[in-house]
Amino acid sequence: MTRPRVLVVDDEQGLVHALAINLRAHGWDVATALDGAQALDLAASWRPGVVLLDLGLPDLPGLDVIAGIRGWSQVPIVVLSARQQGEDKVDALDAGADDYATKPFAMDELLARLRAATRRGAPTDATEAVVEAGELTIDLARRRVLRRGEDVRLSPTEWALIEVLVRHRGRLVSRQQLLQEVWGPGYTNETAYLRVYAAQLRRKLEVDPSHPRHLLTKPGMGYLFETS
Repeated sequence: MTRPRVLVVDDEQGLVHALAINLRAHGWDVATALDGAQALDLAASWRPGVVLLDLGLPDLPGLDVIAGIRGWSQVPIVVLSARQQGEDKVDALDAGADDYATKPFAMDELLARLRAATRRGAPTDATEAVVEAGELTIDLARRRVLRRGEDVRLSPTEWALIEVLVRHRGRLVSRQQLLQEVWGPGYTNETAYLRVYAAQLRRKLEVDPSHPRHLLTKPGMGYLFETS
């Protein structure tokens, strides 16, 4: 029987070591990361079934790690943090975490939380974390776009739009879905927003913005992103 995979992310080496021993003793396959960059790399390459994440990492805020994973995967994320303020929990859950446990913790409770998170279902919409499209490299985990190896500066809204399209690459995404995911449910009729931001993205990403190769419009229907 395949052992369930858990990625443990925390900068406290002693705690990581103790958690790894306990989790392996209870039948888990464990990978560990001591910072956010390593966590994003392992989440993309090792494909855990659940992520156990501390928010206080030395290189990246924990919320950025959650956002990076959520850019391409719905793998369950259980936050394990010494921060007990209500707003920290709300921020983590709003960013995409599935559960929040505070330190110190009982091992039995943590195991139960991990089992519950994995029971909620394996991710069904996971995609590749790094997508190549001609001269473009879209890194969904690190939330960045490269063109010919150089960083392309995108606004938060531009990134949100291209992220949705790349996650659904090769498939038509309706105007209503894009407006809801990028701007919110109150904006589903603001189609002018899409025209403006799609034009901005084409100027930054396409070789010939007037004849786009990747970011395509289907008039009256929506948009799609093609990698070829």
